Amino acid sequence: MIRHLLSGADLDAATATLILDTAAEMATVAGREVKKLPALRGRTVVNLFYEDSTRTRISFEAAAKRLSADVINFSAKGSSVAKGESLKDTALTLQAMGADAVVVRHPASGAPHRLADWVDGSVVNAGDGTHEHPTQALLDAYTMRARLGRLAGLHVAVVGDVLHSRVARSNVLLLSTLGAKVTLVGPPTLIPVDIAQALASGIDVSYDLDAVLPNVDVVMMLRVQRERMTDSYFPSAREYARRYGLDAPRMRRLPEHAIVMHPGPMNRGMEITPEVADSPRSTIVEQVANGVSVRMAVLYLLLGGNNL
Repeated sequence: MIRHLLSGADLDAATATLILDTAAEMATVAGREVKKLPALRGRTVVNLFYEDSTRTRISFEAAAKRLSADVINFSAKGSSVAKGESLKDTALTLQAMGADAVVVRHPASGAPHRLADWVDGSVVNAGDGTHEHPTQALLDAYTMRARLGRLAGLHVAVVGDVLHSRVARSNVLLLSTLGAKVTLVGPPTLIPVDIAQALASGIDVSYDLDAVLPNVDVVMMLRVQRERMTDSYFPSAREYARRYGLDAPRMRRLPEHAIVMHPGPMNRGMEITPEVADSPRSTIVEQVANGVSVRMAVLYLLLGGNNL
């Protein structure tokens, strides 16, 4: 039983499967004329975002509203944070206002863990620095299972800027728990030393994308996070795209059933070309839709009748 969702490591196979199964039930709501359930009526969910976000913030807001929760959106810009208010003081303010759940995105790794010590409600990590983003990993797993019918035994290649990617870390932890094999692919400068041993056993590392593609069921492209880079990690964007970008010729090297994923936002033309991003193999738009269902499941299980 967990009160918070802070890391992919918080989830064992049974809990993760429960979330995915619940998300499948929540997905049926999207097809209704009235996309509402009364499950969280009277509960208050606060979206506490210290970083810019489109997909994740809107997804959590839509999820909470579809469950009939009251939603408060907090942005650091234009708030007392701009005047120097600390995360702890903001947390105590939210606590005083009776927040039942706080969805937090913060540039500092570990911030959601500190927040969980200061509030009585549930805390959901919506991305902390370069650390983790567990609900993104859950929606990615949900998308894989929906497209391919299973997770156990799948071979997933996570390609690109692993060094700065919280999505990669959460996916490695969750997919390993659910029985998938993960291979991290990228330039040596963008794959942390010993990351495979640090995160989970059975993780492979490769610096050759072309050699990995024919053997995978899923290829997950990661955005190159230039805003987090303080050094030069590769010669040029053109060189990166040539070695590690997914274009049409590389997509043809994939097995016929394989799918292409990307957590978004994309650098079209760098890690992925438009023709690949918009191809039938791409699940990028599906991932956005599935994100609402998965986050509905997380909020329901944390705040509703059954705790995780």
